[in-house]
Amino acid sequence: MMKKILPAGRRRIVLSMLAFCLLTGIAWVMLERQTMAGPETGRLEKMIVANGSAAMDIDLNKLNGTGSRAQMSTLRFGVVPDSFFKVLVFNGELRGPLPSTMDLIPQDSPALPAKLDASFHQLVLESSFSDEPYELVVRDGKTGFVFFNIEGHQFEYNPKEHLLDIQTGRLLISNEFAAELGRPSQAGSVVGTISITATMRSIETTELVNGEATSRVLPANGSPEVGTVPGPDVIVGNLFDLTMPSGSTNGTHVGLAVGTDSCNAGVVQLNWFQLPDNDHPVIPQNIYRMSGGPANDERFEQIGQSNVKHAFTALQQDICGFGCQSSGTGTRLGSGCSDPYSASLNGTANLGSRAWINPFTGVYPRGDTGTSPNLHTGHSHTGPLHRMLTAISDLSTTQNPGATYYAEAQYVTPHEYAWCQANPGQCNQYNNASYRQYSVTGTTTFSFSPVGNTVQRKGAIEAWPGATRVQIEPAPGVDGIGTIAYKVTTLQPGLYRYEYAIYNQNMDRAIQSFGLPLATGTTLANVAFHAPPQHPGWTFDGTTANTGYSSTPWAQTTGGGLTTWSAETFAQNPNANAVRWGTLYNIGFTSSRAPVPMNATIGFLKTGAPITVPVQGPALACFQNVGFTRQC
Repeated sequence: MMKKILPAGRRRIVLSMLAFCLLTGIAWVMLERQTMAGPETGRLEKMIVANGSAAMDIDLNKLNGTGSRAQMSTLRFGVVPDSFFKVLVFNGELRGPLPSTMDLIPQDSPALPAKLDASFHQLVLESSFSDEPYELVVRDGKTGFVFFNIEGHQFEYNPKEHLLDIQTGRLLISNEFAAELGRPSQAGSVVGTISITATMRSIETTELVNGEATSRVLPANGSPEVGTVPGPDVIVGNLFDLTMPSGSTNGTHVGLAVGTDSCNAGVVQLNWFQLPDNDHPVIPQNIYRMSGGPANDERFEQIGQSNVKHAFTALQQDICGFGCQSSGTGTRLGSGCSDPYSASLNGTANLGSRAWINPFTGVYPRGDTGTSPNLHTGHSHTGPLHRMLTAISDLSTTQNPGATYYAEAQYVTPHEYAWCQANPGQCNQYNNASYRQYSVTGTTTFSFSPVGNTVQRKGAIEAWPGATRVQIEPAPGVDGIGTIAYKVTTLQPGLYRYEYAIYNQNMDRAIQSFGLPLATGTTLANVAFHAPPQHPGWTFDGTTANTGYSSTPWAQTTGGGLTTWSAETFAQNPNANAVRWGTLYNIGFTSSRAPVPMNATIGFLKTGAPITVPVQGPALACFQNVGFTRQC
């Protein structure tokens, strides 16, 4: 059996978090209970922001590049009530923040640079993970774009009034914001200060006696702590070390891998029985690119996907900061506990096919049957095989100037579905994907750097700014969910670009077609279909005849007032190029007709009647207004 070994960087993070937890009297963060020198006695509280306010004193002239004389202006914000910006307090003394965010509500409408102005109503103050260079940053809560790094701040906590003050924090222009402003030399320069005052409330209290936890209490009048939801609930708590393993190229494609920290946010221990048992999580990885248009955000595409890692040996760490209650065994992940997989483990060539897995129920065959989900007999592990298969042309910085990239991982497990069936209302299969933005360098060999923190419990499609997203759930309680996202951009007066992203998070039925009403005589130009590359088939890969899934582009047909893009039907080809679970496909075109509300029709591959989804599409009719101006 392969041993799980943390890379040096992750070992340092785990050790630093372990030391922090030992200081606060939490001795259950590792698989084995540790011995404490000078164990403490008292009350440890985990607290979040109940309400509060923030202020940024900013030099608008410097920020906008409009003058040499300072023009200081105060930007005021409210704080979203019950924001999960978390801190630990021991015996009334602040011990520090945990990785988390505080959502800010603007109270002003200042003149700001275009990039900051577009994100002004979705800014968050974020407490970073320990591997980040700055403890606090200000970023776009949806896209992850960092505007300001914060240094020199001080924390003060008043235990009587439960008040947290963060004062004298210097706002430094981030590297990416300086580049966006066209003034890269200003990266790291001070543009102002930030202060926050917040009333905190306890969401969990642990009584410690000589370093031992004697009781843990959730306040009856408070919201449940995120790490203690009913049932088992595996999430991706952190993505790290996106990498291109050595030798993982074939000249046209590369294979990528990303490390994942999984966390059990539920009160029930999560089954983690390794193969040949079939009750453990499987882990697919994806990579996406956002590009096109003046702001490089016109379209959002998936450019790579991996096979799945079959999990084994649950470590009992507390990387998510939920407060780990160790199961004491590697066969179950304890409540609040986390388990890391380095990119080297997730990027091994010994990954299993997605085809065996029902992503909603989590069911797949046992490993000791004739249909084992992870057999590799009859083929060699060379190049990008099994990893995140990605075209070099989709990553090359010379071919994709200004593009942004996002890694995504998802954990799928049969335990959540089984628990849901036995405990209706405690169903946690819908929040298992998380994403993180990365910068890319290279033209044939690539390296990656994280931009912002991991956005937990959301698919990467949430990072597409300006897009409208509509969740679909064709069979509630029977199958999973997906998202139809769309964005219409005005290219010039009377000319529009329509972009649609079709995302299947965990629907087993798969999406086979996408149709839009189309008026007679309407011409669609620059029609584009995009899908990530498919892995080649191999013996025992779970596809029909072991040939792998088709890569045939969807065909476009028009008739009866409807234009439809579709893959082959299941009857024509069970391996048709449908939008299967954990993948995103795109359709785009240009039209002279203005956008209006309409219903798109979504068809499925395996089972289920088509459904309609509200979107915007080209106007169905032209008309003359009172001024005899033709409008469409």
